[in-house]
Amino acid sequence: MISSAQAKCPFIDHTRSRCIALSAMLLMWAAGPAILSAQSVCLPLPRLLTMMPMGGSVGSQVEIAITGEHLDEVKELLFNHPGIVAKAKQNDAGQIEPNKFLVQISADCPTGLYEARVLSRLGISSSRIFSVDTLLELKQTAPNTSLSTAMEIQVNSVTNSVMTARSIDFYRFMAQKGHRYVVECSSRGIDSKLDPVVIIADSQGRDLAVERRGDLLDFTASQDGPHLIKVHELTFKGGPAYFYRLHFQELAADSVLPRFASTRSVSAFSWPPTGLPAKAISAELEPNGVSVPQQIALPCDLSGSFYPAADVDVFEFSARKGETWWVEVASERLGRPTDPAILVQHVTGEPGKEQLVDVVELLDIPSPVKPSSNGYAYDGPAYDGGSPDILGKITLPQDGVYRLQLTDLFGGTRKDLRNEYRMIIRKAAPDFALAAWSLHMELRNGDRNALSKPLALRAGATVALEVVAVRRDGFDGDIQLQLNGLPNGVSAQGLKIPAGKSRGIMLVTAQYDAPVALANLDFVGSATIDNQLVSRQVQMADFAWPIPDSWGEIPAPRLVSGLPLSVTNHEPAPMSIAAQDRKVIEATAGSKVTIPLVLTKRMDFSGSTLQMKAFGDGMERLPPFNISLDAANSEAVIDLASLQLTPGEYSFAFYTGAVAKYRIKPDAPSQDTVEIVITEPISIRVKPMEPK
Repeated sequence: MISSAQAKCPFIDHTRSRCIALSAMLLMWAAGPAILSAQSVCLPLPRLLTMMPMGGSVGSQVEIAITGEHLDEVKELLFNHPGIVAKAKQNDAGQIEPNKFLVQISADCPTGLYEARVLSRLGISSSRIFSVDTLLELKQTAPNTSLSTAMEIQVNSVTNSVMTARSIDFYRFMAQKGHRYVVECSSRGIDSKLDPVVIIADSQGRDLAVERRGDLLDFTASQDGPHLIKVHELTFKGGPAYFYRLHFQELAADSVLPRFASTRSVSAFSWPPTGLPAKAISAELEPNGVSVPQQIALPCDLSGSFYPAADVDVFEFSARKGETWWVEVASERLGRPTDPAILVQHVTGEPGKEQLVDVVELLDIPSPVKPSSNGYAYDGPAYDGGSPDILGKITLPQDGVYRLQLTDLFGGTRKDLRNEYRMIIRKAAPDFALAAWSLHMELRNGDRNALSKPLALRAGATVALEVVAVRRDGFDGDIQLQLNGLPNGVSAQGLKIPAGKSRGIMLVTAQYDAPVALANLDFVGSATIDNQLVSRQVQMADFAWPIPDSWGEIPAPRLVSGLPLSVTNHEPAPMSIAAQDRKVIEATAGSKVTIPLVLTKRMDFSGSTLQMKAFGDGMERLPPFNISLDAANSEAVIDLASLQLTPGEYSFAFYTGAVAKYRIKPDAPSQDTVEIVITEPISIRVKPMEPK
């Protein structure tokens, strides 16, 4: 979990600003497969890729070296907790050593995972996880890829290492007979690309215990003497992106296995429900199988585990005809590799001769938007807000006794007491949860990019955040989106999430003359539920690694903490397309509306025309139309009759495509770059037709 990383960035001023719920968008597409192979996707954005070491101990100072993409003129290394402060390292002559920092971790800094970001010439970078622990911190300083070069480690330590390709890392420790040792290789949960295999071996390297699923290894020594820990990547990959933290601890024989901090998947944004206590009120009591169901009373809040293998937990309750109850189960969203399923049955007949009639089966929480079917950008975003967990309702057909069977569809052979769940059965409590990410670029010629996109704005640029909602317990109303804390010269316009829908857009614009700035934004969604205005935080997501071509690598999105925004004046946005008149357009239902557009180019582009499409609730059916890439003025015509728009106000966008001739520096050669370009909003207020 990354609860510690929820604190606001201490280095940012927090101001408030109201967003306008109107928007327009322009999206640039590639021109063809032959050109695409030579193109980059997206203008350069600063990305922090590696830190070595990846963490430190409470109360210590750590020297860290960083690497990344487009980290020109690095100014600061920033953390989202005030107890972690970095300053640039200087050599003996007082000169700053590039990309090296001394990080001080305060004695009162809680253990856990935190976000680190770099501030550079192009603004704020993407984040990388930094771990804070209480164990002795060690660092791999020399190759340890053979028995003879095995690194000596101590019990109750954590070693920061990087995997060498086509190799095995060896560590040596002294074991005591009968003592219990736990080895955990943190990798994917701290943003590494490593899929680890962990082995404990004897002094000659012969395997004694193996863990190939990236989980911890629990080992009790059968003899005294030197033992080895061997670590390798599942397919023997390696390199700077394959870093890991090797936790090595001794536990008492009856101790519960420890939980190691890990980032959260995008699916976890919908958990927990607002106001849920940290601990469940009641617990599963074994045995509670088909023959001995556990008696419960509704409503209930219950914790349990899918243990042992093929566990089926059965609960029995009484209810009356017509009652409706909402059931929510969290397990995968707690970070466990599970897939809960529920079957509710009505119990009839005498004891010993009971008959069970199926009432409802509850399975996965569907994604709020159609995600990519294969992790690519080709047919949808690589973000998936759905979950194998459960959120559904039960309407009971008659008075009587009911049984609820809860199983893990993946749990047929696994024996892991940590595969816990929490089950809530409640009366309807309408609500919603929100997540957002930088709009995922989908190029029409087979592009498969999945890029981390920090909110680093160029002069005159607008970026789009895609916002999705998971709706709870029948809530179906509008959700308004608002960004607070915007710096001077920056505005935000939100397309609401309409009633019955699950997707909206927030546009963030830096005016061309906006001053250089850094701010931490507060992103919220608001709705009226039971005549009360409620607000919910929007949780941000991003890719752990920028992937230009997902044919060769599966994207790894995760939730991130905080939403820092930077504005730089080092480069302008390459193009702007805006409505000539930014006022709300008044129109009569059934009429045609002409919208003059102004195009401003700040660099050269390929092609001569741009095909524009409509974006926004009610506007998706607008046929595509062309505008000239060489003309400063053009227009869009909207036929309200063909769109069948009823009276009301509509916020919408146009999007199109081009390829910019981008230069990273004025004297550098140009490079074809596909870039998202977004403009300010367009809004139409449709009035009723005049009676004849």
